[in-house]
Amino acid sequence: MLWGILRRFFVQTLDKTNKPVKRQANAKVQHNKRKENPAKMPAAAEVELEPPPPGLELQHRTLFTGDALTFLAELTSAFQYDVDKILKLRTLRKAQLDLTGDLPGFSAATAHIRDDPDWRVSPVPARLRCRHVDIGDLAPCDTDRFLQALRSPAQGVQVDFDDGNCPTYYNQIKGIYNVYQAVHHQFNNAPAISHAPILMLRPRAWNMVEHCMMVNGKEVPGPLFDFGLLMFHNGSLLFQNQSGPFFYLSKVESYLEARLWNEIFTWTEHKLGLPVGSVKATVLIESVLASFEMEEILYELREHSAGLNCGIWDYSASFVNKFGQRPEFLLPDRSKYVNMEKRFLRSYMDLLVQTCHRRGALATGGMAALLLPTDKDTALYGTVLQTVTRLKLLEIKAGVDGFMVYDMDLIKPMQKLFQAHTKGENQLNELRSDLKVTPEDLLIMPAGGVTLFGLKHNIAVGILFIEAWLTGRGHFFYKGQVEDSATAEISRSQVWQWIRHQVKLEDDGTTVTRALVQNLIREIMGHLKEAIHCRTVRDQQRLDTAAAMFLEVIQKSDFPEFLTTYLNLDHTFLSSQSLHQRVDTDAGGALQSKL
Repeated sequence: MLWGILRRFFVQTLDKTNKPVKRQANAKVQHNKRKENPAKMPAAAEVELEPPPPGLELQHRTLFTGDALTFLAELTSAFQYDVDKILKLRTLRKAQLDLTGDLPGFSAATAHIRDDPDWRVSPVPARLRCRHVDIGDLAPCDTDRFLQALRSPAQGVQVDFDDGNCPTYYNQIKGIYNVYQAVHHQFNNAPAISHAPILMLRPRAWNMVEHCMMVNGKEVPGPLFDFGLLMFHNGSLLFQNQSGPFFYLSKVESYLEARLWNEIFTWTEHKLGLPVGSVKATVLIESVLASFEMEEILYELREHSAGLNCGIWDYSASFVNKFGQRPEFLLPDRSKYVNMEKRFLRSYMDLLVQTCHRRGALATGGMAALLLPTDKDTALYGTVLQTVTRLKLLEIKAGVDGFMVYDMDLIKPMQKLFQAHTKGENQLNELRSDLKVTPEDLLIMPAGGVTLFGLKHNIAVGILFIEAWLTGRGHFFYKGQVEDSATAEISRSQVWQWIRHQVKLEDDGTTVTRALVQNLIREIMGHLKEAIHCRTVRDQQRLDTAAAMFLEVIQKSDFPEFLTTYLNLDHTFLSSQSLHQRVDTDAGGALQSKL
């Protein structure tokens, strides 16, 4: 009952059209520690912007022109209230699930959308029709890797300001500026944007804020900061070159959130003089709640949709996020019992493909995180390639139109895999009309227990991710694969849940407790030092801090919804930004793989 009332209220308020600020008078722009007032702003907006990180003065000056600041201020003023409302609605919905014990389902209120066989999303531009292999988790502040991606044979590049990126001010400014250079053909050793792989720009999710800019006394939502700067400086040029603007939308939980993004797109197109539908966006279905609203999400974005994407770890972690207190939703050891062949994940992928193709939208799969060894003549190289091939062939046979890889040496083998098992640019003709996915299919947990190996691995990934963030990196390499916030989320989620439900290890019946986790951290600390090439006292202190923060997260009574939110709001991380803002993620060997 409560949820129905809240949803109706939210739908009614979101239906109100957001109007651009019309009053054109000067407002205050305060660059901290600066005397000048370089921009003229709408009277309704007061903007505070931090000075540039050391070494990025030119980049900062290029991005934050007076017109760009005006655009960001108007964008934020128009949509800040709705972003806040979305986050509050998420909290209310979670409380409703906890209080009632209800489970999500396919809503009767939106059945007319699902039952109408006639509507379709608008056709995508030619460059989006073939999405076979994208490069994933590419933090654009890593200039060398970004340039490698632009020169690669991949169909697209996930330019990631979210999962694979640590959102320090330095990283955001450098990453957005690198996109600017690529679009404006300012890199001497990169192709023009019309001949490079398409850029799939992935701004931060709703839960993230930008600490270094405030509008009207509030920090700017991270996605509006990223999207606004990317669109203002690049949107028109991408459109002119028939190469965008294209986006990934992270962590969307409902069709109401998709509706808000659609309003943001339409508003932006109007402000920049672009035709409606110029922006195209792929929504990542990373929440179990969103899996019940996929048709509605496509419907809300039907003029701007580039399809839906499915992955494994953020989606699996969402079960702990929403239902982790319930014993029946105990998620077993992911290293042994959780993969895309399990019923709850296979059903989710099947439903996503069926939903997208029924509506003329592209369906893309997750990222291959495994890294190929440098020596092609080793048995390990063949094993890794066979493993990736087997997993990705499962997705191709399910009907996906594309997926991502991290290792660029996997691009050509995976493209050949698509060519061998499909015909044409995509699989939109695979309608999967015989498929019937039920709520039970989507909600059933796989059988299995917890192993000591799995517990240690989750602890290691969680600590090393926090350590990476404290050094300004959004991903790292560990045991032959890339790890990012998605794997960190499932890792810390499982440890929290296993402690909460006092599960017993399959190995010897030992109960998982906080004390056991503390003992295991001490036991594996030497291994973690080796993994990060710990050499100095500062390295050791940072690793100790990461371990302490991990312990704090996994023993909280109330489950922190997102690890990245917790870190981004934590004093330790904010303090570390000032210490590491000169760290250049371009430096060779900054991210090292332990195979």
